[in-house]
Amino acid sequence: MSKTPQAFNGTAFRLTGPVDAPVVVFIHGLGLCRDVFADMLPAFARFRVLSYDLYGHGASEPHPSTASLTVYADQLAALMDHLGIAQGHIVGFSIGGMINRRFALNHSDKTASLVILNSPHDRGSEAQAMVEARAKSARNQGVYSTFEAALERWFTAGYLASGTGVEKVRAWRNNVDAESYAQAAWVLANGVVELTGRYKEINVPTLVITCENDSGSTAAMSHDIAAEIASAETIIIPKLQHLGLMEDPDVYTKPILDFLERQ
Repeated sequence: MSKTPQAFNGTAFRLTGPVDAPVVVFIHGLGLCRDVFADMLPAFARFRVLSYDLYGHGASEPHPSTASLTVYADQLAALMDHLGIAQGHIVGFSIGGMINRRFALNHSDKTASLVILNSPHDRGSEAQAMVEARAKSARNQGVYSTFEAALERWFTAGYLASGTGVEKVRAWRNNVDAESYAQAAWVLANGVVELTGRYKEINVPTLVITCENDSGSTAAMSHDIAAEIASAETIIIPKLQHLGLMEDPDVYTKPILDFLERQ
């Protein structure tokens, strides 16, 4: 983990940047931690940046009750209240992009804008069954049950061959509490149901980004997410896969910064 984080009510976090600057919050994905954004964050130095670990991930403690998108959204809301943050631009990757949508629905007053990165939406019955099967495998066989196959979905062959970053991802997965991972995997699989068809219920500026070859958070899904949010924008990054933000952080930071500059 990068530097020892602070903690509030079991949630590990780091808050940096000018005190009077607009706040940008980063929410990581399943089995990862806040450090997945480490190579992106220097570009956001003029903002007040909040990054934190989801329950049972990284340095955060497990949550005492059953996980849900609302539990995760409330985790962030409580942290913002503790830090005296009235409103933030909420950036979420993968399940983080589901959490920030739930956050905007539950805590609209705290949401200045959304940036939804490589996040799933309605998958169709066949793909939904596959994701649920992976979630059941995580429950029955542990956090590493689908890890090797996941690497091939997340990274291009060239990046995998280089070995760059893969050991980081393996170490982050090793840090995850097994029960927290199983619950989060089920939320990732089934949370799309409560987010699909919420036409115009989210009414904040929104940017939706995914990668051309992300098989779990496809370009079509990103366009569908944007279609349900008033005036949302969509960007499809060529060639990369699910964890493109680790392979090439710059192709993410530029459009996100351009978007935030207009808010």
